[in-house]
Amino acid sequence: MTGTVYKSTGSWYYVKSTENKFYNCRIKGKFRMKGIKSTNPIAVGDVVDFDLDETVDEVNGIITNIHDRKNYIVRKSVNLSKQTHIIASNIDIGFLIVTINNPITTTSFIDRFLVTAKAYGIEAILIFNKIDTFDDATLDEQLYLQHTYEQIGYKCLRVSATDNKGVAELMDLMKGKVSMFSGHSGVGKSTLVNAIEPTLNLKTKEISNTHSQGQHTTTFAEMFDLSNDIRIIDTPGIRGFGMVDMEKQEVSDYFPEFFALKEDCKFNNCLHKEEPHCAVKKALDEDRIAWSRYQSYLKILEGDEEHYRNDIYGEDRIASDETRKS
Repeated sequence: MTGTVYKSTGSWYYVKSTENKFYNCRIKGKFRMKGIKSTNPIAVGDVVDFDLDETVDEVNGIITNIHDRKNYIVRKSVNLSKQTHIIASNIDIGFLIVTINNPITTTSFIDRFLVTAKAYGIEAILIFNKIDTFDDATLDEQLYLQHTYEQIGYKCLRVSATDNKGVAELMDLMKGKVSMFSGHSGVGKSTLVNAIEPTLNLKTKEISNTHSQGQHTTTFAEMFDLSNDIRIIDTPGIRGFGMVDMEKQEVSDYFPEFFALKEDCKFNNCLHKEEPHCAVKKALDEDRIAWSRYQSYLKILEGDEEHYRNDIYGEDRIASDETRKS
């Protein structure tokens, strides 16, 4: 039988067959013996073949084959080891839910997500959530950030899941597609999914007053079938987004505004750091490239685990022009 993985717990997989029936499946040990460096050889969104196993009380399945993936999104595993974690696969749109201060979503985190999505062939859209909570200063910060990414070419949405603002526009983008929602814990992923499909009634929790951080409400990635031919993958809150298997020479290719200037650099292998006649550095000096984007680029280029830790604990803040020039 063939089906799509709708939920993964690490040991069991909830698979929807082509006949629209769900089966609890497990994998054969050989999947873990094929040199797969990922902590999860099978991810939500995977198309798999499985055989029915009627030797247990309930009819379950044993996954025998994974079909080739159209794409997938991956990050470094939480313990900063050399292993990777596949968040989801076969995605049409990856939505990153961004909050300005409740909790803070750093530009470093945003850029790491966007670079990874670009590298693995996934369209990325930013959702600025909780706009109903903004004061004047927060609104200015959000609009500045939105302008930065729209200038690059990324689509941005302004949404309030609690007030149902912007939800209709979001649903229009999701019709007929597989969408993935990602972001820190507490940014409102589950609340937003509930706004789109109230009958799901996903669990939500308040932000911790002590640390202004979200509490995990989604334990495992899970796909849901919604009305209007919408399929959505809700993912656990991500604290940090560690980069995986990226050569220094290719990093700038995943920054669209850098890639557009690449041919104007004097050297073909320019890393946009200390090289003379660098078109990217020239654009940076002329304020045609955001300083926060360049800082994110340097951190990814350096591959410094400390930067990844800063990303996790929110030590990198949004870099405005004033911050840059001070």
